[in-house]
Amino acid sequence: MTALPDLIGRDSPICFPMLGGAVLDPPASVTLLGRTVYLYGIVIALAFALGILWCARHAPAFGIESDRVYDVFLWMLPAAILGARLYYVLFRLDYYRARPSEIFAVWEGGLAVYGGVLAGIAAVLLVCRRKQIPPLAMLDLLAPAVLLGQAVGRWGNFFNREAFGRETDIFCRMGLTAVTGETVFVHPTFLYESIWNAAGFLLLGTLLRRGKRRYNGQFTALYFLWYGTGRFFIEGLRTDSLLLPGTGVRVSQVLSALLAVFGALVLIRKRHE
Repeated sequence: MTALPDLIGRDSPICFPMLGGAVLDPPASVTLLGRTVYLYGIVIALAFALGILWCARHAPAFGIESDRVYDVFLWMLPAAILGARLYYVLFRLDYYRARPSEIFAVWEGGLAVYGGVLAGIAAVLLVCRRKQIPPLAMLDLLAPAVLLGQAVGRWGNFFNREAFGRETDIFCRMGLTAVTGETVFVHPTFLYESIWNAAGFLLLGTLLRRGKRRYNGQFTALYFLWYGTGRFFIEGLRTDSLLLPGTGVRVSQVLSALLAVFGALVLIRKRHE
């Protein structure tokens, strides 16, 4: 039986019954100066740019000079992209062994958030150590920016017609036209995660404005708890999850649960100190 994601093409029309059934048909790519430009890449670049600008503006509130932000991002961005792609390829190794030419085709999609987060954190810690920047303060500064970037970046999945969920008749369902010509209604999981991340960004921003950040590492723990909790449940709806080899266990759900628990334990411990 053909998997649902394989039945959806890059040019599949999209409709949302809750919007009156209006059909949306955004292109996955456009041609500029004779070159193909993928909207997925444009959205991801916009997400990174917004994150950098937010960090540069709010760095002083975390005791960090704004110029230091650019030092960190210079190393963090390539590390995050490389980590996101490597993570995705490793958990789909059989596919890419048969198609090695596609390994570096990141414009086609296939950037795993957790691979980017883990590689990005490692790069941040190394740069902070070298530049003598408080690492937990920097991670706290990055936490809201990452949520903002993830909220925006998920719309790259919309243009690529990917990262959607299983079939449903829920009121906010998204309709996709399959290669068979029929309309398949699915959970718009990219939208769920975008909204969840945007809400987390607003939450951390509100706490910052109200002076509720008490210690270095607080926002990092809140990010782990917030993102991990939301991703755990949203991942359970998806049809394209990466699985632990030889099992039916979703990798992202395992990591989400671990991060959420870790974040909660840090917050509880600090509250009782």
